[in-house]
Amino acid sequence: MYYDIIFVGAGLFSATIAHEAAKRGKKCLVIEKRPHIAGNIYTEETENINVHKYGAHIFHTDSKKIWDFVNQFAEFNRYTNCPVANFCGTLYNLPFNMNTFAKIWSDVITPEQAKKRIAEQAAEMKGKTPKNLEEQAISLVGRDIYERLIKGYTEKQWGRECTRLPASIIKRLPVRLTFDNNYFNDKYQGIPIGGYTQIIEKMLSGCEVLLETDFFDEKEKWLNSAEKIVYTGTIDRFFDYSEGELEYRSLKFETETLDCENFQGNAVVNYTDSKTPFTRIIEHKHFEFGTQPKTIITKEYPATWKQGDEPYYAVNDEKNTVLYEKYKTLAAKQNKVIFGGRLGLYRYFDMDDTIDAAWKVSESVL
Repeated sequence: MYYDIIFVGAGLFSATIAHEAAKRGKKCLVIEKRPHIAGNIYTEETENINVHKYGAHIFHTDSKKIWDFVNQFAEFNRYTNCPVANFCGTLYNLPFNMNTFAKIWSDVITPEQAKKRIAEQAAEMKGKTPKNLEEQAISLVGRDIYERLIKGYTEKQWGRECTRLPASIIKRLPVRLTFDNNYFNDKYQGIPIGGYTQIIEKMLSGCEVLLETDFFDEKEKWLNSAEKIVYTGTIDRFFDYSEGELEYRSLKFETETLDCENFQGNAVVNYTDSKTPFTRIIEHKHFEFGTQPKTIITKEYPATWKQGDEPYYAVNDEKNTVLYEKYKTLAAKQNKVIFGGRLGLYRYFDMDDTIDAAWKVSESVL
């Protein structure tokens, strides 16, 4: 069988292009090594609760075009992301706002006082150019906020000390001088009622889908079975690690069904101390305002990636950026293969960024 396009990976990037291609009558095949579609936004119903199997995914965008696009596949609720930070048993609101500042500094009541206190603490970096993430964070929000709400979480997330992480990871930090706990500034935000999997299923309507199929088991066969290949796996593996291995961060998930109605009162609670081994607990029912008699929680553990593990985040430090540029050069020489998604482009994407990037590819491919 010969196809117009073969998609390697059944996530949002592939599905967006496949949807546009199928509308134009293109013959498309999607191959996916996992036993399900939807990639990392896959949701699965358990105890009548839609569980985000690969971590919390909140859709948010400033683009009405993108918002209208996803709303044709599912109805979205009015969920607003207001995470809470737990530092050694004390709770703080995120992002950094007047609720946070008043909790950290009992004598800070007004926005002007908060602004002054942050400036006083950030003054230790006055006249200095931040050389690492720690110095960058202190220059933006001061030492108290850094020590309680950034340091431990970040070091767990990236598996190294903040003094060994590039300042570029935290180019800016959200500081709000209002009592607003909404994490995102985007105009549109919500969770699809019934989960994300239905969206990808509808987007892939009209395409042939093969699950539990590893592209690399028959790489040459697939490369010779289509006019174009949209590849969303790790770019270094595609080239057999010829330039060396890129670094990724992985995640381990520990999910429990609890015989109680409400475990933590919020969908996302971050654990920002260094001693707690996980970075956050997700309570899935709160994404859709659930009132089920039981609840399901997931603890999220960052992990060092090795071949065979699921890669989740690119490590965009100087060393890996230089290495990726070599693979990017190799990719540019591929006439048939288009690289996309977080792993194919070795960068972080929000869901709306993923759709936008996929549309740009669609324009050139279709």
